[in-house]
Amino acid sequence: MGRSPYLAPDFYGKALAEGRHRAIVGGRWDETGRAQMAALIEVGRMQPHHHLLDIGAGALRLGCKAVAYLELGHYWGTDASRDLMLAGYAAELADPARLDPAQLIADDAFAFPGVPEAITHAIAFAVFPHLPNDCLGQALANLARFPRLEVFLFTVFLAPEVQAGAPFRQPDGVVTTRTGRPGMFWNAM
Repeated sequence: MGRSPYLAPDFYGKALAEGRHRAIVGGRWDETGRAQMAALIEVGRMQPHHHLLDIGAGALRLGCKAVAYLELGHYWGTDASRDLMLAGYAAELADPARLDPAQLIADDAFAFPGVPEAITHAIAFAVFPHLPNDCLGQALANLARFPRLEVFLFTVFLAPEVQAGAPFRQPDGVVTTRTGRPGMFWNAM
């Protein structure tokens, strides 16, 4: 499998110039955002007083729902493209005053710079299946610095027994690779 399209030069710039901030993160915009919120509330038992880190926040598909649900200042988003998050901030938030744009942080190394230790919940939905295998390990290692983290929900694609690193086309057409490690869909830390 070739490099992720998200790593291609000017991937974000071209899509944003064409007004495609939603398209960058895939289809089913509202449905997926609702599913993410439901998972955080039902599985992760997230309540308004909790602090959420949205890893791979993109154009705020989840953020536009979580910002309205959480207490002020309790949502933080990271993504490889801050411009993409700012496009979502401008177009998708019902009340932009509920989110300080400084809480949208460019981070392509899963280092979570500037994110406070108060984080209790983290989510990375449809992030790792599109990136090199070592990104998940990097994120897990760096999440250890959040002493209050209770729940980390993330998605991976599972592939049949094929050679590690070999491409596999999922039923919906997405091409992923098998990491050689078992996948997890959620983990309460």
